[in-house]
Amino acid sequence: MRRRAFIALLAGATSAWSPLGHAQQPARIFRVGLLAAGSIPEMAGLREGLRDLGYIEGGNLRFDHRWAEGRTGQYRSLASELVAAGADVIVTWGTPATLGAKEATAHIPIIAAAVGDPIGNRIVTNLARPEGNITGFSSQTATLVEKRLELVRELLPKASHVTFFFRAANPNTAIGIKHAETVAGTLGLTFTTLDMGDDLDAGFDALARKLPDAVLVSADPVVRLNRPRIIVFMAERRLPAVYASADHVAGGGLTSLGPDYYELFRRAAEYVDRILKGAKPGDLPVQQADRFRLAVNLRTARTLGITIPPTLLARADEVIE
Repeated sequence: MRRRAFIALLAGATSAWSPLGHAQQPARIFRVGLLAAGSIPEMAGLREGLRDLGYIEGGNLRFDHRWAEGRTGQYRSLASELVAAGADVIVTWGTPATLGAKEATAHIPIIAAAVGDPIGNRIVTNLARPEGNITGFSSQTATLVEKRLELVRELLPKASHVTFFFRAANPNTAIGIKHAETVAGTLGLTFTTLDMGDDLDAGFDALARKLPDAVLVSADPVVRLNRPRIIVFMAERRLPAVYASADHVAGGGLTSLGPDYYELFRRAAEYVDRILKGAKPGDLPVQQADRFRLAVNLRTARTLGITIPPTLLARADEVIE
């Protein structure tokens, strides 16, 4: 064997057996930021959706979360922390969180997994072509306030006064109130509002003094996180309440009508995947929730002395006996 050929063969063998010869480029780890008031069970839809698309948490995927826990004014700074941590995309829940993320970055893609009114709250200017760095899914909670009022009239034919229990810190509720005020008169209902504020106990005291025939409970994320306390208060005061998510009914609330949040988070996973593969948020249309769940708790209805109409039971997606 010629000397030059022997040297080349030896070099190739050394490279083949050395650790560097077998080294592979490390797989990229994608970082998904979560920004919300807190964690809710339906967020599992995002994780499960990404897993089905081939992402492995702890492998090629990492979640970083920031929970505001009722501190509405903190969303921008919390979103900035996710940006500084190197998030590839930020997924938000709720209007305040999405607006906070929008203020924090114009470059990192933002996917609103569930936001009430993207146009009315100036999150995007166009649903079909949102442009900018934000896209996502509208939960349509603002317009659903009308349907919840109709639900009150169906459940309580003799009701005359309904109070909307909400948080003014969430700009989406103002849009819902406008929708409700228009519909309430046609249903023969006096519609009043009450901002629960940051002191829930004070909000409860004010609501007790109003003595409404029924209460609409806002879809605000902070309300969702205080679900047990709100349900207990309504039970103690014997107030029929209509909620925005089925977990309130599972916990003892009377009835609810709202979007399927698990489905919205699962659909958000598809957008995360497309963006991580190079799609631009502005090219992904903002989609509307198209699945809404009506839930009824018959035990609570019996306790309150309310007879649920058979037509309503027939429409319900979930009935708790």
